[in-house]
Amino acid sequence: MIDISPELITGIMLSGILVGVLLGYPLAIVVGGIGIVMGFLLFGVDISLELIYQRLFRLINNYILLAVPGFIFMGIMLGYSGITERMFAAMYLWLSGFRGGLAVITILIGTILAACVGIIGASVTALAIIALPEMIKRGYSRTLASGAVCAGGTLGILIPPSIMLVLYGPMAGISVGQLFFGAFLPGFTLSALYITYIAIRSYLQPQIAPAVPVEDRKVPFMKKTTMLLTSTVPVAVLIFSVRGVIFFGIAPPTEAAGVGAFMATLLAIVYRNFSWKTLKEASLITLKSCGFIFVIVTMATAFSAVFLGGGGREVMSNIILSAPGGKWGVFAIVMLIIFIMGMFIEWIAIVYIMVPIITPIAEAAGFSILWFSIMVCVNLQMAFMTPPFASGIFICRGAADPSLGITMGDIIRGVLPHVALVIIGLAIFTFVPELITWLPGQMIR
Repeated sequence: MIDISPELITGIMLSGILVGVLLGYPLAIVVGGIGIVMGFLLFGVDISLELIYQRLFRLINNYILLAVPGFIFMGIMLGYSGITERMFAAMYLWLSGFRGGLAVITILIGTILAACVGIIGASVTALAIIALPEMIKRGYSRTLASGAVCAGGTLGILIPPSIMLVLYGPMAGISVGQLFFGAFLPGFTLSALYITYIAIRSYLQPQIAPAVPVEDRKVPFMKKTTMLLTSTVPVAVLIFSVRGVIFFGIAPPTEAAGVGAFMATLLAIVYRNFSWKTLKEASLITLKSCGFIFVIVTMATAFSAVFLGGGGREVMSNIILSAPGGKWGVFAIVMLIIFIMGMFIEWIAIVYIMVPIITPIAEAAGFSILWFSIMVCVNLQMAFMTPPFASGIFICRGAADPSLGITMGDIIRGVLPHVALVIIGLAIFTFVPELITWLPGQMIR
């Protein structure tokens, strides 16, 4: 065992993550390796293993985490149902006649998928495959089109049933149900900001988002109305089946995830897209996704156990709480730290490393923990669109048809205005905190 100061422990462990990630090593190996090695050096093998085991035992026995596979399966099965294609076809007939209409449709479908899926990879991929080719074919700017795909597809990390919120709640000691409804209005506010930006820019620069000619969308009123209803009403039922049982206190998120998984499967059956092969593939993808998530969660938990045991939380708290500007200076520093970390590190690791540190800091500064937690999650929305990590950008680039000529530069230039809009959203939620706190206050407990 070695005897070093908590300040040095903090510096070594946090800088070690950054160096490891920049060198290209897998995040789970970097985080877990640093935690385990530092634990052995600081506390010895027996004590460090006991420290890590205690936190992992609490993690494994956390009932709310059973919601993760339920929501993932729900999202995957919903993708197999073909509902995304149906919604795009219906909205195409209604909105494509406006300048920027196809990009607006992309954001709207991304918002609906976010309220059903909560899996970034699935949402961005679906929009890149369905909406992106249509926009490029109709003469849309590659930057505007790819920006809409990334921004709309990444809303699922915030709008419930977000996996981030399911993992965040136990770490911060907050009801996941309250987080779900706290994130609801902020998520739709960001969606509205994205749509407003697209509408204004399309009006000012009509050449980058031309309207679809009338002859290409000439369909009888009743037919397009029927298409819209048959594609959106079942989704609305699915959303209510998940949110409603939580909001009215009928069931917690874990059981709601089961209801959602069942309803998504039923939807696939109704649309005649269900088969045993589909069920097998959805189950395997769910298993792989959960494995990926829980490997990072386990390694981040090991890191967090050693970091907290070595006095890292106290060091970070003293530094942040001594910031000039009082409570808002503390808030600004925390937001800056989360933003910078989001550029380099997977959001799962950020949640499991930073939440145990910043939640007591928020309490000490006098913030509402619910409001503060949602602000952190809104901040992490940018992590999917800020290089060099920016998983949303890489997913969009990988899913886009090569024949479209979409480059990484196009996507990055396209998402930067949406990153600025998230910052504007953070300012709005700061001055109007009721957008976060009102709906959870109406829940039936």
